[in-house]
Amino acid sequence: MANEKQLKWEGKASAELNGPEAETVWPLLEDFFGLHKWFPTLTTCLGVEGISGQPGCVRYCAGFKTPVDHKRDQDQDQEKVNWTKQKLLSIDPAQLIFSYSIIDGNVGFNSYISTVQVVPKEGGCSIVWKYEVEPVEGWKMEDLDMFIGTGLQVMASRMEASLQLQVGPLEP
Repeated sequence: MANEKQLKWEGKASAELNGPEAETVWPLLEDFFGLHKWFPTLTTCLGVEGISGQPGCVRYCAGFKTPVDHKRDQDQDQEKVNWTKQKLLSIDPAQLIFSYSIIDGNVGFNSYISTVQVVPKEGGCSIVWKYEVEPVEGWKMEDLDMFIGTGLQVMASRMEASLQLQVGPLEP
């Protein structure tokens, strides 16, 4: 039916980290107000409510680029700054998992909920990012998959490099 509400988009991305164990990667993700250290093009991540890592805390994220920015920028004289406010819904350090929702923003993500988990594996770990959102105006599902998948791959590479520097051999 034409006026039947479209189902939510659901997706999943994962990234492998070779070397770092899940327990060493987890603190980097558990720092809910520190996403800007890892996510590409994210220039700002500030705590605006609560204590980082405690359910109910809220972060403000801004400056990130999306796959549809170039389309939108062609219609405007100046570049728009993308932003969202994200609320930590739950966190389980024993299971290395947390979930959050986007509660406000200007990128059109309505009813967005995401779960991020670090999964131990032989020789390292993987980060699994599952998400669901109502269809986003001006986007295709593939745009969202690319945005999250590419972002997660860069995050994993940055985390891997940072952890290797921390535990690498000391030079005389």
